[in-house]
Amino acid sequence: MTTSELAQRSLGQRALLGAKRRIMRAMGPWGVFLQGFIEHPVMVGSIIPSSRFTIRKMLAPVNWETCKLFVEYGPGVGTFCRPVLEKLRRDGQLIVIDTNPLYIDYLKATISDSRFVPVLGSAADVESIVRANGHDHADYVLSGLPFSTLPDGIGPEIAAATYRVLRPGGAFLVYQFSAKARDFMAKHFKHIDAGFEALNVLPCKLFWGWKD
Repeated sequence: MTTSELAQRSLGQRALLGAKRRIMRAMGPWGVFLQGFIEHPVMVGSIIPSSRFTIRKMLAPVNWETCKLFVEYGPGVGTFCRPVLEKLRRDGQLIVIDTNPLYIDYLKATISDSRFVPVLGSAADVESIVRANGHDHADYVLSGLPFSTLPDGIGPEIAAATYRVLRPGGAFLVYQFSAKARDFMAKHFKHIDAGFEALNVLPCKLFWGWKD
């Protein structure tokens, strides 16, 4: 391939990427979220993003002054990402992990914060993902993944990997429509706080598993 052909190919790829980003922005978060739910309802678990009340209550126990790495599983269209970035220290990092390329592409197109790292992959691989981004551990891990509908073996694998990747004193923050996630968490986290948020569609259960 000649230099001219390579240049034309590069221009075409950039134009395609630009068009893709414009389409994502035009769809808006609700459109992208709905499309993701329709395509992968078992992995998304909800047709509507979490409410601001759920976000506020879920993040309330986080010590932002000491948080250098915050990880989120299943970020969707960034419902939690923006509130986390607003509170995260300037030298901190937010790594989000999702198996759906639709959501990862949308987040890349709409969040330009240098502390933000979207990763297409599985939450079960959180340890290698954290290491690949220059960290030994995470301070907090947030998850809205529907543990009750995940494929067999995936829920326990994610819970175990999350416990290992957290620093002592760190926490696994989980919001769910059922209490199934707590069963997976309890095998690793001896101290689990629980809460509930009625002002959400649907009302959801909240859990904070603290690593000793």
